[in-house]
Amino acid sequence: MIPTVLSVAGSDSGGGAGIQADLKTMLALGVHGMSVVTAVTAQNSLGVQGAWELPVEAVRAQYRSVVDDIGVRAVKTGMLASAELVEAVAELLAGTDAPTVVDPVGVSKHGDSLLAVSALESVRTALLPVATVATPNLDEVAQLTGVHVESEDQLRDAAAAVLAYGPRWVLIKGGHLSGDAVDLLTDGSEEHWLRAPRFDNRHTHGTGCTLASAIAAGLAKGRSVPEAVTEAKEYVTGAIAAGFALGAGIGPVDHGWRFRD
Repeated sequence: MIPTVLSVAGSDSGGGAGIQADLKTMLALGVHGMSVVTAVTAQNSLGVQGAWELPVEAVRAQYRSVVDDIGVRAVKTGMLASAELVEAVAELLAGTDAPTVVDPVGVSKHGDSLLAVSALESVRTALLPVATVATPNLDEVAQLTGVHVESEDQLRDAAAAVLAYGPRWVLIKGGHLSGDAVDLLTDGSEEHWLRAPRFDNRHTHGTGCTLASAIAAGLAKGRSVPEAVTEAKEYVTGAIAAGFALGAGIGPVDHGWRFRD
């Protein structure tokens, strides 16, 4: 069977991030992508013009429909919007026997809020403890833990702060630092430093969604966490390098770059 991966996230009408990016990534990496839509956004290359979260019962029904019939080999979460949705999804994940990649989405690439402030405590106490891998960027680390990272040396402090909330592994994404794009993957004892060149390309919409989905694809194939993250980093690096202009603002990464290479 083709490995199955479920994305629990918001819809990006511009197609660069969210559910749309997740499904493109999963297709590119040879797994069958499925979706639970948590919110609908009116979104383009210039930003998010509106966002509407779905009722908890609609999210729960989508999840049960897929998992109870088709089953999943891995789950990835993205935009969850509210405390009620975070807690409902965390409960569903706790009852699912599959590795989970939690991308604790707080803001969009354009700085638009995608998570209510009131939901932060639910992310800390309910969602992160059920994560196999959590993948926060530096802004999300600061939002969740209060740790502000300004240099590569501080990535360990950020990782320790996130691991304190209970995920098995954390990938601290250092893309907002200067120099090479350096990420730290650790479970608190084992460390993996992942480096990639920084490309002079502003079209990076969907990077976080794409990376988390690629990790989930690797886990669904039976890869270990370090193997899945390393392969995902390679894939997203190529996608960033091939990012293209779309609309008048920030374009997306190219999920199909390997097919065009």
